[in-house]
Amino acid sequence: MAIPFYLALTGAEFHSCRKLPDKIAWMACHFSPYGTGLSNLPQKLPEGALLILNDRTPIHGHDPQRILDQIREVILAFKCHALLIDFQRPRCDAAVDVVQALATLPCPVAVSSPYIDGSNCAIFVPPVPLLTPVGDHLVQWAGRDIWLDIAAERLQIRLTEDGSAVHPLYTPDLPECPLQDPQLHCHYRIDLADHRADFTLQRTKDDLQALLEDARSHGATHAVGLYQEFNEW
Repeated sequence: MAIPFYLALTGAEFHSCRKLPDKIAWMACHFSPYGTGLSNLPQKLPEGALLILNDRTPIHGHDPQRILDQIREVILAFKCHALLIDFQRPRCDAAVDVVQALATLPCPVAVSSPYIDGSNCAIFVPPVPLLTPVGDHLVQWAGRDIWLDIAAERLQIRLTEDGSAVHPLYTPDLPECPLQDPQLHCHYRIDLADHRADFTLQRTKDDLQALLEDARSHGATHAVGLYQEFNEW
């Protein structure tokens, strides 16, 4: 059984979506630029949704207690499943105070790795790189409740007589990749040309399902990806 996979929607995506995914995440609540609390709080959510708080707007003079009250009100009103604190800016004391306040919520709480020290929250970890086995990626967080970020990564490895070079690919429409690597949970193709070989790698829907099952065996309990990347999956 794979771990639950939540798709994160912006407010605009949420309101324009004709049929919401089974498991959604609200992306996201922000620190208010005009006060000491939060902005972009949802006005409605389906029961069991995941609420995300990020630090896209920098924290500055915000009140942890007010933020706790606002988040608690949303979670109780819409019966949210959990809170994800996705802070990507460098660790700071003010943000630590917010994390510590939100850790008292009556629901599961996960936080990005820079803020996990001294916390009993679950840890939100970066996506498994295409060239790394799931177990190798997650072993550093063994023993913790792991929430896994999921990304639709694609890349190319070019081999020449001078060595190898790895390049990310951003086009969604790649040629068919007929070969499979079950350990890396990806499909790939090999294209040969004069004095070079190109390896193109990507993950299919089946690869992702297998990755989630593998991640579960290494302590992952939740996965979160972008609706805009996975809505057709």
